[in-house]
Amino acid sequence: MKTLEWENNKLKLIDQTKLPDELTYVYCNTYQDVIQAIKNMTVRGAPAIGVAAAFGMVLADKEGVDLEIAAKEIKASRPTAINLFWAVNRVLKSDNPLTEAIQMYNEDIETNLNIGKYGSEIIDDGDTILTHCNAGALACVDYGTALGVIRSAHNQGKKIDVICDETRPRGQGARLSVWEMQEENIPVKLIPDVASGYLMSQKMIDKVVIGADRIANGGVINKIGSLMVALAAKRFNVPFYVAAPLSTFDKEANIFDTTIEERDGDEVRYYGKCRICPKGTEVINPAFDIIPSDLITGIITEEGIIKPL
Repeated sequence: MKTLEWENNKLKLIDQTKLPDELTYVYCNTYQDVIQAIKNMTVRGAPAIGVAAAFGMVLADKEGVDLEIAAKEIKASRPTAINLFWAVNRVLKSDNPLTEAIQMYNEDIETNLNIGKYGSEIIDDGDTILTHCNAGALACVDYGTALGVIRSAHNQGKKIDVICDETRPRGQGARLSVWEMQEENIPVKLIPDVASGYLMSQKMIDKVVIGADRIANGGVINKIGSLMVALAAKRFNVPFYVAAPLSTFDKEANIFDTTIEERDGDEVRYYGKCRICPKGTEVINPAFDIIPSDLITGIITEEGIIKPL
């Protein structure tokens, strides 16, 4: 399942805002279309955002837009995911934007397969694995990081069960991760976000595997709610792994200096089209959490499993 493809000089994207009810596609004809798709989460997940941004630079080049200007605008679309900045900068340094973007596209697939191979080594037959948000094929070009680990273990014949938390407020676990697991007939159950600690206390979860939007000195950034899962895992001695490509690392930075994106309050006020709080309710809606290194068992990369920075 390809989350995005370069087709007829356009960027074709699965519209993730329509899943799981509809599998539909949108086409980006301009780099501004790509920016809008990133902002409204038609495409999401750090690796997928990175590759989409690379093709956004390709479209800007075809439009005759100054690439330095386009780069600034694309980078501003979502400030937290490091892959976006990495991809844009890589295209800026290249002689041929399209060739570079296609290379990144192919590299992403190979990288995720390798992450799955190394990560499957920590999965035992009979494990129940909790994952938070969506770090599957939909968050990458294909296959996925955290869900790629699960896919790889499943494909090896290991009998595993997956638990996805709903991942409020956007529901990526409920809408996307559950859908991906069901598509591949991998046993999966959905839980409310507030239930993961209870399940760990009852020894109903053997391991946690999540993705990452940025990794730097001091820890990892991932979807909001990740920190609560990590704290519960630490308390109940459940191994907590992060699966991410090396392009997600920013080794020169301190994780606590990262700008955390604050999203529209209506994402919290409404569940779908249903308002769930009084009119005018003030909201704090950070999109991401910072998970300190001491809560992380290991980071699964395309080159092996390493200790957190």
